[in-house]
Amino acid sequence: MAPSLSEPFSDSSVLIDFVINQGNGVKGLSEMGLKALPKQYIQPLEERMCMTNVQAQESIPIIDMSNPNDPEVEKSICEAASKWGFFQIVNHDVPVEVLENVKDATYKFFGLAAEVKNKYSKEHSLSNNVRFGTSFTPQAEKALEWKDYLSLFYVSEEEAFTLWPSVCRDQVLDYMRKSEVVIKQLLKVLMKGLNVNEIDETKEPLLMGSMRTNLNYYPKCPNPELTVGVGRHSDVSTLTILLQDEIGGLFVRGNDGDNWIHVPPIKGSLVINVGDALQIMSNGKYKSVEHRVVANGSNNRISVPIFVNPRPSDMIGPLPELIENGEKPIYKQVLYSDYVKHFFRKAHDGKKTIAFAEL
Repeated sequence: MAPSLSEPFSDSSVLIDFVINQGNGVKGLSEMGLKALPKQYIQPLEERMCMTNVQAQESIPIIDMSNPNDPEVEKSICEAASKWGFFQIVNHDVPVEVLENVKDATYKFFGLAAEVKNKYSKEHSLSNNVRFGTSFTPQAEKALEWKDYLSLFYVSEEEAFTLWPSVCRDQVLDYMRKSEVVIKQLLKVLMKGLNVNEIDETKEPLLMGSMRTNLNYYPKCPNPELTVGVGRHSDVSTLTILLQDEIGGLFVRGNDGDNWIHVPPIKGSLVINVGDALQIMSNGKYKSVEHRVVANGSNNRISVPIFVNPRPSDMIGPLPELIENGEKPIYKQVLYSDYVKHFFRKAHDGKKTIAFAEL
């Protein structure tokens, strides 16, 4: 039952009930045709995107992966990970139809009735590995973010077939399977850049032992300049592989610290970024960079990131090869699940999570 439109959400408990408890999400708010943004979504001034801080002439590197073993390509990947923390790849091995299918499946999931999506909410989901939600950590946030999501943590094909929504399950599994080739290519190159020349049976699970795919939905928003789609943060992954649609809205922190760079959608491309786990394991050589998503007043937007992570039970710290070569560690060994819990315990706060692992 939608609240009356005169003063629909002056009472926060009514908003929380409609958006979270009933499973309507911000998509439900958007479809009500609200003329003004509910106050619970109004971000403090310092968290809003100021367009004067956007470097229009800057761009993150775009790397052609048609010959991934070319030394020039390898050099470009390592330089991008060290300097920018973000790059786009084109002519990679994930077929365009796989990407299109997972985008269609994302729209199909979010097109389901609220009561169907709500079966996958924190309160009702049969597993913590499948989670429909909204914003980031609503209970810890002073202002909410304008985003709904479905988060799918991969354990096995059997579990996925049993628990994942059938409307998007096959497409997400196909996207994950087909992306694995690219993930392995990238990790091989990045490790080589650290003089780790072999990803053996102990390294591979440490780098990519668990994966999570999120389907993100950013509906059209009244007063988009007052809120955010996603607040400033860096990922806790080893690498993130992001498929975005043609709308745009992802911004990355520039090298000078104050400015932001838009990541323009390129059809068929994937956006790659270094996560905190790889920054820690590379002892700071590769940089996990802050990024954010703006809200949009005229279009719905979707994105589908795959978070490539260590296993929850792994201890992460600077790789032993780096320390044996005489580097002084700048991070301590931390249990990866503790690091992730620390990230999800609080609102998005830029790069503060990494302090958890600093010596």
